[in-house]
Amino acid sequence: MLLNIVHGTESGGFIVVEDTVKYSGREILKCFINAAIKRGEDVHVLGFETSEAELRAGLDSSSGQKIHFHKGHPDPLGWTCKSSVTVQQFNTPDITRLVQNTPHTKAAVLIVDSLSFILRHHQPVVICRSLQELKKVGVVKTIVGLLHSDLHLQGVVKSVCHLANAVISVAPANNEHCGVAKTTRRTKSGKLMQEEEYFDVSEDAALSVKTRTHQPGHVQTEPDKPKADPTSNLTFNLRLSKKEKEAKEKVALPFVFSQEKKSALLRPTPGTGRITYEPDAYDDFDEEDPDDDLDV
Repeated sequence: MLLNIVHGTESGGFIVVEDTVKYSGREILKCFINAAIKRGEDVHVLGFETSEAELRAGLDSSSGQKIHFHKGHPDPLGWTCKSSVTVQQFNTPDITRLVQNTPHTKAAVLIVDSLSFILRHHQPVVICRSLQELKKVGVVKTIVGLLHSDLHLQGVVKSVCHLANAVISVAPANNEHCGVAKTTRRTKSGKLMQEEEYFDVSEDAALSVKTRTHQPGHVQTEPDKPKADPTSNLTFNLRLSKKEKEAKEKVALPFVFSQEKKSALLRPTPGTGRITYEPDAYDDFDEEDPDDDLDV
């Protein structure tokens, strides 16, 4: 899944590369840049944390015309006017103007390095609104943002990742010379797909991936712990002994009739019953008109 997203097979929308101080996700950003150049797409980079030379290191030197680096690293807040883009310019009109100033044959790819630096100077709701608007304007095909998840509250991280079509969380691999990427992708139907993969980035920003497999020899299973008996410390017995069970089975239930009782109830008795009615002096009964007492 990671290769499909980076190489553009499932490109489009907003992609978040989530990292921590334990493992940097900037090499994945360079893989996105390298893959976009190979597809013949223009790439716009908003560099607030790294210099242009550091980000271009390892990329093909012939790709210089396809990469448009907007320097924000020397002066990200615009105090000395040494930067071509500032944090305050991270909004839909200014970014649209930056992208449209360069002629493109098709929609470009926008790389944000990093969203964490921008979130330090803007309210999260403002950043989320700008990202949502950029997705709809259509001047950029794909937005890839680097997010340092350990620098923000979990609510802020979840809000930004909720807008993304895909989230790539990178971490160091145990006993491996590579990293582990947990990729979460949302399909058009809203279904979430997840996959963990080992990855390695070469010096020329080429990405190699292999699916993470769990080998039986490395899986440590915990021994089964005996379950506690909740009836062990009771002052009364909940279980019946063998003799008590036999005595219980011999007791006749009150709603179950024995054969003798059934025969006694069904045995016919001599004589038949009848009901006799004797009217008294207060009864007003007219044999010719039995319904005389009714007001009809």
